[in-house]
Amino acid sequence: MTATPRHCTPLGRLTSTLLGGAMGALLLAPFGLAQAEDDTVRFGTPQWPGATVKSEVARQLLDTLGYRTSLREASSSIILEGMASGDLDVNMALWRPSQSGMLDPRLAAGELVEVVKNIDGARFQLAVPEYVWDAGVHSMADLAEHAERFGRTFYGIEPGNVGNELMQNAIDDGTYGLNDWRVAASSETGMMSQVESDIRNEQWVAFLGWEPHWMNVDFDIRYLEDPENLWGDASSVSTVVASDFAERHPNVIAFLDNMVVPIAVQDQWVYAYSREDQPLEAVAATWIQSHPERVNTWLEGVTTADGETRAQDAYQASR
Repeated sequence: MTATPRHCTPLGRLTSTLLGGAMGALLLAPFGLAQAEDDTVRFGTPQWPGATVKSEVARQLLDTLGYRTSLREASSSIILEGMASGDLDVNMALWRPSQSGMLDPRLAAGELVEVVKNIDGARFQLAVPEYVWDAGVHSMADLAEHAERFGRTFYGIEPGNVGNELMQNAIDDGTYGLNDWRVAASSETGMMSQVESDIRNEQWVAFLGWEPHWMNVDFDIRYLEDPENLWGDASSVSTVVASDFAERHPNVIAFLDNMVVPIAVQDQWVYAYSREDQPLEAVAATWIQSHPERVNTWLEGVTTADGETRAQDAYQASR
């Protein structure tokens, strides 16, 4: 609990850093810097720890296979626009159902291709500390009865986030009797600081929670039931690519299709990067080197960029 957290989920800041690998990759590089070459894979990632580390793990593995790679930070909407316009290739952080509204029209138009659910059983909904749950608040329907203890406030992340909008819609519609509540929007850093302080003092707090995230490791929290199904079905996270990229890079698509990440693994990544403040490149590289069994599963049926060597052999040679 003493480490200074780096929060990069709808928040956070990554400094421009030259990432490792044979060719290197410039984080936060501007869009349209150069036209993609045949062996180039350009990742876009929102500023969320899990998405950032996951993309960096994929980037480093592809770098090992001889691809040119880059990793760029932007909001989800900007990334999707960049993919549709040809400036970016891969996004591994599309949450369903919360982001389906921005993704599905582009899939229907043939601009993008959904490759795989790289995380299934993820969660994205309203949460409370376990002591609040133990006091009887199990559902969003229980909140209004205890409005004063919560200060009639939901704590969310950056303005415009889908989770904030879902909470605001509940207020606007009077769902669960929450019409006199408000959404306090801030960075993820600000929200988690508020939550950490409230939990330390055993104050009642209702906030936007999600998993994978280090909050599930450090705090005892519970996700509230939602009888009206405002938050939709169980969440998943998809890997999406530009349609022309999918056509040109079947080998990369085979790798991305294999790269399904257990929630517990991504929780570890997020904790190391965001909570312990370890460097992004080091978190990814250390994990890659120390988990050959899972990495080999992801590389099954994949070759190096030139098609001449099994990806598993190239990975083994790099260790």
